[in-house]
Formats: sequence, C-alpha cells, structure tokens
Amino acid sequence: MKKGSIFLLLVFLSSYSCKEEVQVLDPLLEIIDQAPSFVKDIMDSTSYEVQIIYTQVDRDEKGYPHLQSFYINRDDDRYFYPASTVKMPVAFLALQRINELQESIPEINKYSILEYGAGHTPQQAVSADSSSSTGYPNVAHYVEQIFSVSDNDAYNRLYEFLGQDYINEELKDKGIFRNSRIRTRVGISGFDTESNRFTNPITIKDHKGNILHDQEEYEAIYNQFPSLNKTSKGVGFYDDNTESIVEEPFDMSEKNFINLVDMEASLRRIIFPELYDASERFDLSQSQYDFLYSIMPKTPLDFDFHQVHADAYYDSYVKFFYNGDSKEPIPDHVKIFNKVGWAYGTLTDCSYIADVKNKIEYFLSATILVNKNGIFNDGNYEYKEKGLPFFSKLGEAVYNYELKRNRHNTPNLKRYNQ
Repeated sequence: MKKGSIFLLLVFLSSYSCKEEVQVLDPLLEIIDQAPSFVKDIMDSTSYEVQIIYTQVDRDEKGYPHLQSFYINRDDDRYFYPASTVKMPVAFLALQRINELQESIPEINKYSILEYGAGHTPQQAVSADSSSSTGYPNVAHYVEQIFSVSDNDAYNRLYEFLGQDYINEELKDKGIFRNSRIRTRVGISGFDTESNRFTNPITIKDHKGNILHDQEEYEAIYNQFPSLNKTSKGVGFYDDNTESIVEEPFDMSEKNFINLVDMEASLRRIIFPELYDASERFDLSQSQYDFLYSIMPKTPLDFDFHQVHADAYYDSYVKFFYNGDSKEPIPDHVKIFNKVGWAYGTLTDCSYIADVKNKIEYFLSATILVNKNGIFNDGNYEYKEKGLPFFSKLGEAVYNYELKRNRHNTPNLKRYNQ
C-alpha cells in the first residue's frame, strides 16, 4: 500500500445486533497489500469510487456465529447505481409473500401460476414461460432466474407481484433499509418514475387452472426517501430519445439505491436468521431456506433451462469474487451465495462465501465505478479491463487470507452444502 493512502477504516464487533463500534487494526490493509499492484493502484484513486466490506465469521463452541466487519471507504449516503443487486431482497420478499398468502389460501405455493395482466401503459401481460419446468410463470422459477443469470424480466415480474410500497416498507420494518430504496423495474424501456408506481393485475392459479387469488393493479404511494450524496454522476450522458450526448451530469436521483451495508444486512438474514429477532427476519419456512441454500450457490449451467445458452454462460458469470475475470470453473466445494450488479459502469457484488472442504466462511461486498470518459449510458465502460480483474484479485486475496486465518472452532457448513 502506498504511503499516504487514506481510507475510512471502521470495524463493527457483532454477534447479534452489531451495535458496538470500536476502531481496531484492519486486516483489509494487509489483504490489499498482498493483492496485485493494480488493485492497490485502483484503491489509491478516488475516481473508481471503491467501497469494500469484509466480514469475518467466527463460531463459538456451540457453533453460534459471531460477525466482525471491516470497511474501506464506507459511505452509506454516497450514491452508486446498484443495478441488479436490488433483485436479491426482492427475491427473498417474494417467497415471504407466498407464505403470507398461504395463511388464508393454503393451496398457494411458490410454484403456483402467476398470470399477469396489463393495467397501465407500458405494462405487458404474460401467461406462459417456456423456460419454466411447468411452462408457466411462478415465484420459484423467477427466483432461480434471478440468482442463476440475474434475469431482468424475473425481477420485474416479482417487483410487480409485490409492489413498490410492500418492498420498501418490509425492508425498512426489518431494519434492513435505512436510506436505501427500490422504486423501479430494471433493464426495460418505457417506464418512468410515475409508471413504475403501478404494478400489473395478477391472477394466481393452480395447475388445473382454478383461480386461487386475484390481485388488482396497485398504485404505490409516493414515499419521501432520505436524500443522498452525489446522485448526479459524470460529465455527460447518452440520451436514448435524442440519440445524442448531453453534456451535463447524469441525474440518478429517481433510480434505485442500496448501500453495501444494507445489501449485506439482507443477505445476513438468509445465511444467519438465528442472529435476528423474528420481526427482523424474512418470514420464510425451513423448506424455503433450504430452497435458497440449494439454488443460490449454483452456477448457470447447473440449471437445465440454461443449457441452450451454454456458450454464453460460465461459472463466474454472476460470481465476481472467484475467477470473475475468467471462464475457469469454480470448485464444487466453494459455495458462493451472492448477488451481483453491473450497469452504467458500476460493478457490485455482495457475497457470503463458504468453502465446505477447507471449513472457512466470510462475507465480502464491494462496488467500483469504471467509467473513464465520465459519460453515462454510452456503453463505454472498463468492465473487463478494470472492474472484473479488480473483483477477482480482491476476492482471491481475501480467500487466501481466510485460508490462513486462525479459528478457535471449526464451522459446521452442512446446511450450505445442499
């Protein structure tokens, strides 16, 4: 690490509520120092807007997890575009919503048919899904699509299933969201701030075609979200309407946002629900937890419905911290529960990584901006040249550090090895 480099270094010691804050020597400095020189160069430049969270997991003699988090450049109020990372908490909430509907309609489950209508322009109806094993849209398949290849349509349909208000209110009530917000669909044209407030009418059916539940079109209430810093980005942007460059900063104030701490807070509640009171957890059944533990670490070609795209998909397609800059396979014993995002020159990954052979586990999250020309929405970003190599080498350095780190108790990782 170059002398004079300045990082915000904080650690939270936590086994339950993460409320005790102290300053200690940060192992991230040692990890970065052991990484390739280009990682250090990126860390020494403010233009990349790098933020990192590394959370150590230590078990007590009863196997109960205790977490200790370390941060570099943490700034929960500084805006970055979260892209597809917003899909992770929405997937968790969709499974929770199925449980809530089951309380009054026991026949509903995650494989029930979702038949979407179109109530508000530019919504689109859908009643079939050829990639689903049932041939119909359902929550289970959409969740699989989100974690296997970060499918935009799958997220958008779950966003429509839940509605903007339900998503944000639930995540706030659970203590996950503080200044984060999910207010738009992703990767689809035609929707603006106003039209994103409306969700499609949906009919839920069983596989005999019997109607189980009708969900009317929903209009979200305008929420007053806390202000953020640096929501205007760069020096210009490409305007799709005029097909030209506008020489002024790109306004992202109406887009989605999840800071890294809130991202990890969502993932922690799935990996370690026992750390939280019932009111702070996702309301999931054990079978739903097992469903997530089964699908989240899988790579795209572990799913039969992606075999037709075998040339396009590889193990690290949506897992940046392990061979993220190559198409080399991820070993079977390395289980990565995560969600990545990439858009507008921003790459982000929030991961829990468990090596079931070497008995190590940890959380690692990071974001980086690779937009050298400062023009947004022009498709000219340095993902392959800078972003993915940074994630891959950072992930490798943390993994190697964890292999050597002393643990008093060996974790039992059986529930993550399904």
